[in-house]
Amino acid sequence: MNEISVEKTERVNPFFEPYGTPHNTVPFQKIRTEDYEEAFMEGIRRDDEEIEKIINDPETPTFENTIIRVDTSKGEHYYDLLDRVSNVFSCMMSAETNDELDALAQKMSPILTKHANDVSLNEKLFQRIKYVYEHHRELTPEEQMLLETSYDGFVRSGALLDEAGKEKLRQLTEETSMLALQFSQNLLKENKAYELHITDEAQLEGLPDTAREAARLAAKEKEKEGWIFTLDFPSYSPFMTYAKDRTLRKELYMAKNMECIHDNGENNLEICKRLVNLRREMAQLLGFETYADYVLKHRMATNINNVYKLLNDLIDAYKPTAQKEVEEIEQLAKSLEGADFELEPWDFSYFSHKLQMEKYNLDAEMLRPYFRLDKVIAGVFGLANKLYGITFEENKEIPVYHPDVKAYEVFDKDGSYLAVFYADFHPRKGKQGGAWMTEFQGQWIDHKGNNVRPHVSVVMNLTKPTDEKPALLTLGEVETFLHEFGHSLHGMFANTRFGSLSGTNVWWDFVELPSQFMENYAIEKEFLRTFAFHYQTGEPLPDELIERIVKSRNFMAAYACMRQVSFGLLDMAYYTKKDEFKVDIIPFEKEAWKEAIVTKQRHDTCMTVQFSHIMAGGYAAGYYSYKWAEVLDADAFSVFKREGIFNRETAQSFRDNILSKGGTEHPMTLYKRFRGQEPSIDALLERNGIKRQTT
Repeated sequence: MNEISVEKTERVNPFFEPYGTPHNTVPFQKIRTEDYEEAFMEGIRRDDEEIEKIINDPETPTFENTIIRVDTSKGEHYYDLLDRVSNVFSCMMSAETNDELDALAQKMSPILTKHANDVSLNEKLFQRIKYVYEHHRELTPEEQMLLETSYDGFVRSGALLDEAGKEKLRQLTEETSMLALQFSQNLLKENKAYELHITDEAQLEGLPDTAREAARLAAKEKEKEGWIFTLDFPSYSPFMTYAKDRTLRKELYMAKNMECIHDNGENNLEICKRLVNLRREMAQLLGFETYADYVLKHRMATNINNVYKLLNDLIDAYKPTAQKEVEEIEQLAKSLEGADFELEPWDFSYFSHKLQMEKYNLDAEMLRPYFRLDKVIAGVFGLANKLYGITFEENKEIPVYHPDVKAYEVFDKDGSYLAVFYADFHPRKGKQGGAWMTEFQGQWIDHKGNNVRPHVSVVMNLTKPTDEKPALLTLGEVETFLHEFGHSLHGMFANTRFGSLSGTNVWWDFVELPSQFMENYAIEKEFLRTFAFHYQTGEPLPDELIERIVKSRNFMAAYACMRQVSFGLLDMAYYTKKDEFKVDIIPFEKEAWKEAIVTKQRHDTCMTVQFSHIMAGGYAAGYYSYKWAEVLDADAFSVFKREGIFNRETAQSFRDNILSKGGTEHPMTLYKRFRGQEPSIDALLERNGIKRQTT
């Protein structure tokens, strides 16, 4: 009886069987840390087994028996196990990590990189793909794109190298993977290790109640008296904007901007230098002069010259205005503090806010009471309904990985099931800073013809509720929500045959179009009217405040543009290197971006060591993409402004031609199909008030 009882209760790894949850969503409550490693190893074994079947197939290679099977690697399985576990694990590493998961990531990184190399450097597999590339039947545009990306992906991964070259590439990619992981872990540890603990209430002068309450709650959670401020954005930003105590502003600013340059185990300086060199070596091994050349071959920008043209055009257009904006802030600071006052970086947000109040009588705290999180959620969902007819229904039966996370079923305009949408709103221990969209399951059409719908997640670090108040957001946080929601729509509307071309699997200077497009709605009166009500009185956001929001929209817009351009210049400076990068990071950084810098630089701080986008986040030689996509989003939204911001017909065209198409065709082809022409920079200049609107 004993043996039978044990057999009955023997536990099965939840990744190995149907989840048995609504829409087969991830059963987070069942997953143990040890399940990940077991599932990774089994997933690798299944991949290897499937690839053996492909390369030993006696039939002549065809699109069906080779390209499709390589793309999906699903074989007889109804899911790709390696994708399944990887998607969950990578999300946990960003949103809910701990020491055990960090250690497992360190262990698995070289194993997974080796496996990826084993696939992309498999000579027999590549020869089959090459044969199809040269001898294929007539293909649809989507099939043609899959074939081209499959072939080119193998070539860009070293398939044409000799054995010595392949071995060298293996070493470079494995080291890059490990160092990128180490970079992220170091940054998270540095971020979470710091706290500004205040016990004297007088030092809180200037801070609004929202910031004080959040800081008091943070102290209470750590069983301490007083108030705790952290480097998480909802804590850091209000302190830098409102705190009158200049000494404390400096302390917090320096803590933030000296992350990962201290003489300790979390120092990222040498890691960054090595990552730059590794990527350059990889590109040169593959026949490119620089890593930027390698990356830009598959970008709308196409080459380095076009990136610099965009960045330099923006400098020419925006820098004079940005310099005037900074001069205004300096003059205000001197008028308040004395003629000898020197504006330092930790003063910038503080006096910028004062200038905004002087010019527009508007600041983030005035608007917070009207942006209660649950109402914002309803407003954003309502916007999607107005544009596309889709609806969201929270389903508490769908498991989540933390109590902060909400899970929704999404239904299309005809009532059919469209996707699962997860939203993770607030900062916490074990969660990276910033905001991002990811997927637990992508969309594709399986071998039985079923349209497998996506499970999409947005992760943010928005203001938390306190004991006294619900979560009340700033307008900037509303914009962040809209941005990530735009990415999620790109994922949820995906309707393509092949998973690798689905949703946000598009060129990186196109991927930000759907997200930045949605930000345009943040200041539209018709949209604000749908959800912006005072959390206590229920009164709508007054017209007069909305007018001030619209008038102040371009406050410091040129400065903000130069800041983004400076990051783009820094990124390009690293990844256009043709020779070994040997110089010190900090002085290199200051020199690289100086043409776009309009404020005083400090030489004891460093951005590079915490610049996750270009060191660990996939934006290496691609940070310019934000400005590239901003040109697209301003141009695209101009159509909605002309036809009506909720115009269903225009929205349907945007959905049909861009949001649902993924990477199935060249992005400019898709954009022109929606817009009828290529974009120009004019709409962006007009939106930012840099160029007068022409009639």
